[in-house]
Amino acid sequence: MELEFDFFKNWVRERLKVDLNAYKEKQLHRRIGTVMKSAGAKNLREYADMIKADENTRRVFLDYITINVTEFYRNKDIFDEFEEVIKSNLAPKFGSLKIWSAACSVGAEPYSVALIMERNQLKNNKIIATDIDDTILEKARVGAYKENEIKNIAKEELKEYFSKDGNEYRLAENIKRMVHFKKHDLLLDTYEKNFHAVICRNVTIYFKNEAKNQIYKKISSSLEKGGVFFTGATESIYNPNEFGFKKISTFLYEKV
Repeated sequence: MELEFDFFKNWVRERLKVDLNAYKEKQLHRRIGTVMKSAGAKNLREYADMIKADENTRRVFLDYITINVTEFYRNKDIFDEFEEVIKSNLAPKFGSLKIWSAACSVGAEPYSVALIMERNQLKNNKIIATDIDDTILEKARVGAYKENEIKNIAKEELKEYFSKDGNEYRLAENIKRMVHFKKHDLLLDTYEKNFHAVICRNVTIYFKNEAKNQIYKKISSSLEKGGVFFTGATESIYNPNEFGFKKISTFLYEKV
C-alpha cells in the first residue's frame, strides 16, 4: 500500500501540481482512502486513471483534499481583534492597505475583509485572495452563500450588502469588486511581496512541521515591516521570533 501511495503522491504532483508530501501522513491516507472509495476505485492506480479521464472526479478529489470549510467572520471574536488592528494600527500606519487572504476557499474570508473596509470607510485598498482549487475560486467569484456561512453577519449588514435568492444570499457587486481572486499554491508557488496583512487560517494544521515552517518564512518575507500575519484558532506559532514575528494578540503576529 505504501508503494501505491508513493506512486499516487508523485502522480498528483506531476499531473495536478499539488504537493501531497507536505500533508500529515495519517490524515492524508485517511482522506484519500475515503474519496477513492466514494469514486468506486479499487486502488490508487485505478483512481489516478479516473481522475485523469473525468473532470468531475478530478474536481471532487481536489475539493476533498484541500478542505474547503469557511464562513464570514470565522471565529468572530478573533476576527473582531483583526478589525481593530486594521483600524487602529495598519490603516494609520500605511494608509492604503494591501491584504492577502491565502487559501481563501469560497471567498467568505476576503469578503469579510472587504466588508470591514467598507464599514470603516477605508478606501483604495487592494485585497488579493488565492486558493489552489479553480472550482472553488469560481464559486468565490460568484459570491453566493448558504445561511450557515453568513450566520456571523449582523442583520443590518446582511440587509445592506446581501440579497436573498432562493436558499442563498448573494453578495453585493460593490463588495465583490474589492477582491481579486487568483490561483496559488502555498507550497509550490512564489509569494507576492509588500503586503500589510496576510491571512492564512486553518490551513497549516494539515501540514508537516517542515512545510508549515516554510510557509511561515515565506509569509514573513511577503509582509512589509510592521505588517500583520493573522493565523487560525488552532495555529499558534510557538517560536514567532524565528520567523521575524512578535505576537501582538491572540493569533495575530507583527513583522518586526
